[in-house]
Formats: sequence, C-alpha cells, structure tokens
Amino acid sequence: MTQTYIIGGACFVVGFIIAFLIQLLAIMRLKKELKSTKGYLESEKLMKENLKKENNAVYQLRQASEVDLIKKLQVAEALIKRLDEDILLLQKSNEETEQLLQVTQPELHTIKLKLIEAQNTIARYKAQLGK
Repeated sequence: MTQTYIIGGACFVVGFIIAFLIQLLAIMRLKKELKSTKGYLESEKLMKENLKKENNAVYQLRQASEVDLIKKLQVAEALIKRLDEDILLLQKSNEETEQLLQVTQPELHTIKLKLIEAQNTIARYKAQLGK
C-alpha cells in the first residue's frame, strides 16, 4: 500500500510538473504572440502617424497652390477688365477717326471701305480654297 501511495504521489508530482511545463510553454507562446502583436500595433500606429503627416503636408501644399492660383486668377481678371476697357476706348477712337475722315476726306473714306471689302472677299476665297 505504501508503494502504491509513493507511486501515486510520484505520478501526481510528475503529472503536476508536466502540466506546469505545458502551461509554462503555453504562457510563453502567448507572451511571444502578445509581443509580436504589440510590435505590429506599434508599427501600424507609426504608419498612421506618418500618413497623417503626409496628408497634412499635401493639404497645406494644396491650400498654398490654391491661394496662388486664386491670386493669379484675380490678376488675370483685372488684366482682362483693363484690356476690355482699352478695346472699348480704341473702338471709340476708331469710330471718331472714321467720322472725321468721312467728313474731311469722303473720297479717301470710300476707298478705305472698298479696300476693307476687297480684303474680306480675298479672305473668304482663300478659306474656300483651303477647304
């Protein structure tokens, strides 16, 4: 009977040690996986921060270029407005010169109109031949 108790106790102790080692290996494997997961999570956080920084840089660059383009557009609009005003002044000046020419030298004015008509006709013929 004592031998049975000793063998039973020894088996119990050996079983306990085996179970302890199995649990220890499982815990070590879980710690390794946890460490690996933490490393992966940290790398994902770093990637997210980098992407945020890049996104902010791109957004600021876009904003700067947008402001620059708006300024260029305003300058262009002002230039177009000035050009329109200059064209209107030139047209008015041409009309006044035409009227003055018609009043002071009607023959020259008639010849000028015929010349313009002839140039328009030549341009039409050239366009028809070009097609």
